[in-house]
Amino acid sequence: MRIRPIKFPEDELPHNKIIEWWYFNGNLQDSKGNKYAFMNCFFKADVKKVKIHFLKGYPFKTICFSHSILSKIKAKKFDFNVDYVSLVSKDSFSKPLLFVNYINPVLIQGYVNKVIEETSEFNYHIKNENVDLNLTSIKKPLLEAGKGYVDLKSKGSYYYSLTNLKTQGTINVNGKSIKVKGKSWMDHQWANASYSKDDKWTWFSIQLDNNTELICIEYENGKSMTYMATISYPDNKQVTADDLILTPTNIKWKSTVTKAEYPLSWTIEIPSKNIVLKVEPLLKNQEVLFGTINYWEGPLKVKGTINKKKVNGVGFMELVGYPIGVSDFKLYRTEIRQLIKESMAFVKEKGAEFVEDFIKRRKA
Repeated sequence: MRIRPIKFPEDELPHNKIIEWWYFNGNLQDSKGNKYAFMNCFFKADVKKVKIHFLKGYPFKTICFSHSILSKIKAKKFDFNVDYVSLVSKDSFSKPLLFVNYINPVLIQGYVNKVIEETSEFNYHIKNENVDLNLTSIKKPLLEAGKGYVDLKSKGSYYYSLTNLKTQGTINVNGKSIKVKGKSWMDHQWANASYSKDDKWTWFSIQLDNNTELICIEYENGKSMTYMATISYPDNKQVTADDLILTPTNIKWKSTVTKAEYPLSWTIEIPSKNIVLKVEPLLKNQEVLFGTINYWEGPLKVKGTINKKKVNGVGFMELVGYPIGVSDFKLYRTEIRQLIKESMAFVKEKGAEFVEDFIKRRKA
């Protein structure tokens, strides 16, 4: 396969591939020092070729969907939103730079207009139910594996990241808008690759206080393993290493919903680059459900050494493919119950207003 070079800004826009996503995460804090974390991801997929079972009934060739999380570290609370279908505005992807305007069509509780907009090159505005943030990249794009293409043996993906995004804006906590600032990360991937239940990966984005960032990937497809780390140094020099060693340590968490067990603390070693890092979760309960797909996604604290010099920082981890201990039917039932619970809460809160408005309109 011929790997073509990634070009900017052209490759920030969508591609005619089976799966593509634009992903952001970040570690934030407010003026009082309270810590928060977020993730926002927008997906575009070929319904027939992506092979996600519960999307098969969708009547169009292309489907868009989105996932987001907000972690409140002090309160030890975690919220996630999964939109199985995102309705995209007519003018999305129509500008020279990235622009996506979308909503969740399940309008039981009204809707939030969601946006991923590149306001100028490598500067973004993102908004969803939980965050309204402006992000500015202070380093050049990181090209994974050196060329911006990761070979996973059974499949491959074009892949670049913005590893150090200065971030400020607001988050929504219990209906209250809170000013925050911090550092974020952005990934963009596109591939002619379908989903398989054999897919399993452990993924880290690491941001160190000395402006070194690295991405670490362990991918398994049931037959082979791939290890890769790409590093962005403070001077923007980028290097890739395949002698990545990921070792789970002593912190585990078992989901009460799926019964999946996730290893949450790890040692990350890259011997050829003299890197040894230890990562631990800021919260344990960070499982996301997307139909019958479960994964763990959340913020990390990081400490370790590079060339024997101490470093500290933050990061994010994603764990996919960890087996569940319940049936698919039970997972669907759990999600339906949650939808009913949210609907009833909405009716309880807003139902009287609807009845009063209806009576007024009838009298008029």
